[in-house]
Amino acid sequence: MDILFFVGLMIICGFIGGKISNCLRFPSVVGYLIAGLILGPSFLNIFSLHVLEKMGVFNDLALSLVAFIIGSEMRMSTLRKIGKGIITIIFSESLMAFALVFTGVYFLTHKLYLALIFGAMAPASAPAGTAVVLQEYKAKGPLTNALYAVVGLDDGLAIVIYAFAAALAKMSITGSTESFFQITKGPIIEITGAILLGSAIGFLIGYFTRKIRGKKEVLAISLAAAMICAGLANYLHLSLILANLSLGMVYANLFLFANRRSVEIINFISFPIYTIFFVIAGAHLQISLLPAMGLLGIIYIVCRSCGLIGGAYFGAAVSKADPVIRKYLGLGILSQAGVAIGLAIMATRDFAHLGAAGKDLSIMVINTIAATTIIFEIIGPIATKFAIRKAGEIGKAK
Repeated sequence: MDILFFVGLMIICGFIGGKISNCLRFPSVVGYLIAGLILGPSFLNIFSLHVLEKMGVFNDLALSLVAFIIGSEMRMSTLRKIGKGIITIIFSESLMAFALVFTGVYFLTHKLYLALIFGAMAPASAPAGTAVVLQEYKAKGPLTNALYAVVGLDDGLAIVIYAFAAALAKMSITGSTESFFQITKGPIIEITGAILLGSAIGFLIGYFTRKIRGKKEVLAISLAAAMICAGLANYLHLSLILANLSLGMVYANLFLFANRRSVEIINFISFPIYTIFFVIAGAHLQISLLPAMGLLGIIYIVCRSCGLIGGAYFGAAVSKADPVIRKYLGLGILSQAGVAIGLAIMATRDFAHLGAAGKDLSIMVINTIAATTIIFEIIGPIATKFAIRKAGEIGKAK
């Protein structure tokens, strides 16, 4: 069957799943994911792995648009209202998630290298899951602003944490030593390069769109910029999310009026793209992996959740952030998908050749993270909705 048939089927099935989810008072994202899960290899296999392989471009496009919109929400005026404490919160939730997962896995396995790698997986979030829920419920307020900032920036910190943890894990397995420069060179290049790439494209798009009035022209240039940024990031092995986040931030802060028009128009056409993205994500979830998760997976889920929620609360309390941020921010950042899976795949590549210990580590990491992703992708959007509802921020955006 032609691939366009499957694209259309994903939109229809995702739409129906989203409506059923809404009737049950869950976010639409949950319905998209479950629709993909049912139609994917785990059940009906209508969206087979062969079909899903051809859909990769939709993943990158959706992540590009989500990152662009998150970056556009991170205007300096908004960040000043949140305060410098947002940096404290990001470090606190990321490091506490790492520390609790590290501790839990170490007490279970007594293997330092396993604890380090699983700990490094914990800080990575899924910006799309959180951002789409915020947009669906038209959320606005201090908690919403903080959520946009945290899910946009903590993936960069997660990449750095993984780099250090992987180096220490290799030393634990092989006994070799690496210099500080060798450890940090890769993530520094990836993060710095992504920021510079996105910033340059953000300035260019702002310069050209500030003189354009037609909505069609603004849409064409905005989509082109996001796609070019994503394509170059992938080609240069940079972070696609951080590149488009930087694009949105520079565009919003230097060319505010033009950026608002771009975001408004992109939001108008983004629904089918997001629907396809989450249906694909749901189809990739493999129920058969859940039994293999075992006690290690349960410890990972509990420790990561406690670390993110507790770390966000502690960081917000120390920085004297708004009470709603302190109470509910941690619930809004539980989603985990693409970046964590990417780091797990990277761990498989980095450790599979390091003897029996490295091979065992790579198998355990990829299977456990893939399995726990199923849990976090379902509960994450639900927890985000609960957080913004308790904070009273649903329906505030016009």
